[in-house]
Parts: sequence; C-alpha cells; structure tokens
Amino acid sequence: MNVKELRDQDVSQLNETLMTLLKEHFELRMQHRNSQLADLSKLGNTRRSIAQIKTIIKEKQS
Repeated sequence: MNVKELRDQDVSQLNETLMTLLKEHFELRMQHRNSQLADLSKLGNTRRSIAQIKTIIKEKQS
C-alpha cells in the first residue's frame, strides 16, 4: 500500500489495516517456520508496512 494512500485514511481505518497486516505477518511467520514460505521478502514487506502504519497513527494522534 502506498504511504500517500495511508495518510489519507483516518485512524479507525488505519487500525483495521494494521490488524489485517498483523494477522498476515503471523501467518507468514508460521509458514516460514514450517518451510512453506517460498518468498521471504513478504515478511520484510509486511513488517515495513506495519511500522509505517504505526508511525502514521502516532502522527495523527498527536
């Protein structure tokens, strides 16, 4: 997801997106542990997206 698109969302939408990404990241970690994940870059991408969303939420709250 594009950072500009994320900044246009309100905090409640960002929290929903964050929860979705956290679940996805958990599933990817479990796939990696079971040697079922072929593309390891997905882990890094979801972790980066989670960090971006958390940063945007903090910015909007202050």
